Amino acid sequence: MSDLFARQALLPDGWHQNVTITLAKDGTFAKVTPNSAAPAGVEQVACVVPPMPNLHSHAFQRAMSGLGEKRANPDDTFWTWRKLMYQLAHRITPEQMHAISAYLYAEMLCAGYTQVAEFHYLHNAHDGAAYAQKATLSLCLANAAEEAGMGLTLLPTLYTYALWQKPLQDAQKRFASTPELIADIVTATQAATQDSKLVRVGVGLHSLRAVALDTVADMLRIAGPHTPVHIHIAEQMQEVRDCIAATGQRPVEHLLTHAPVDARWCLVHATHLTEAETQALAKSGAIAGLCPITEANLGDGIFPLADYVSHNGRFGLGSDSNILLSPWEELRILEYSQRLHHQKRCVGLPSKHLGSTGGWLYRESLKGGAQACGLPEWGLQAGARADLCVLDTEAFLLPDLMGDDVLDAAIFSQTAPPVLHVMSAGQWRVRDRQHHNATALRQAFRQAVRPLLSN
Repeated sequence: MSDLFARQALLPDGWHQNVTITLAKDGTFAKVTPNSAAPAGVEQVACVVPPMPNLHSHAFQRAMSGLGEKRANPDDTFWTWRKLMYQLAHRITPEQMHAISAYLYAEMLCAGYTQVAEFHYLHNAHDGAAYAQKATLSLCLANAAEEAGMGLTLLPTLYTYALWQKPLQDAQKRFASTPELIADIVTATQAATQDSKLVRVGVGLHSLRAVALDTVADMLRIAGPHTPVHIHIAEQMQEVRDCIAATGQRPVEHLLTHAPVDARWCLVHATHLTEAETQALAKSGAIAGLCPITEANLGDGIFPLADYVSHNGRFGLGSDSNILLSPWEELRILEYSQRLHHQKRCVGLPSKHLGSTGGWLYRESLKGGAQACGLPEWGLQAGARADLCVLDTEAFLLPDLMGDDVLDAAIFSQTAPPVLHVMSAGQWRVRDRQHHNATALRQAFRQAVRPLLSN
């Protein structure tokens, strides 16, 4: 653990120069002092930004990255992709889950993430029976995060029905859960990680089609008053049509009508919204959990970002299926999809906001991601966990970039994450673009996925 001096750094109130970053022994920031002289013997770097929280991940899906790109029928959609995902979920072992997740989290750190909300619904053994330790697979994720040095918001997720209270299919039996099972998993995971600087626990509701709304009150009691609550919603138009047929309402409309949605909620995707739903979601204070790479890969649709931010809606980024890991690419696709849809430039900015598109999107995603991950303090400020990202300004084409020009260049003109070093909880996890344990974690990952690929 060592202090750091940055020639420029993005602090909660904006960019500052000549910033001394002082670390505390407990893995938090003790002081962050702008406009200071460089202390003797302290490492000096060019540019420091807060790392991006990743608000939505399914870690095990990294093991099928790139394998879902073959057309299975002329009308290939999310629902045909899901069959391949179910096959993987049905076969994965706890040992494979740990190895896949640990390397994934190392990859995330190298890309500039230091916190991930793991939306975890794979709870049971291959035959659908509960493990003797019901939190077995949740603990695999927690241990993997500790091994990699990744902050983790674990979200044990309720998954009860296949479709609007129809029984689960055989391919879904590993997901089967009740509020009582989720409560046991939460309790066991909290007990096992109570001294961790990296791991915290929330809850997830898989989706309206897979969870009865009369269990929401039970899940909120399990979560406690200040804990994140996440749900998949309105990702696909088929889901919207099914929800209307089952309830007479659209998904976001139905959830906001029947659940106490507030700032601790994260509505993941929320792709297909009416204007009224968009305004109501923004007013609720919840986070829209946007996953642009996965949403593009699966053909989900385009989130109404311009309308949403015009009503002060909050949002953050998730890597979801983990087919590609880059918060910079997520933001680029988010903005470019809006430009293609609206045939205008700089659409992500609120309509009356002038200035940097990348700078605004990055700061808003930081705030939304931290809220969705249950992190009340985030960024380069005293008391926050000592997480930071040193950018490789030498990788930029143009020299001597300052302030938001750095973020615009990082998002819109780089083909790879411009990340040089990454710290989490006061420890360097990535140095010179390399995770400190990359070789061993990659070998374990490849050994774990080989049998999954051969069957």
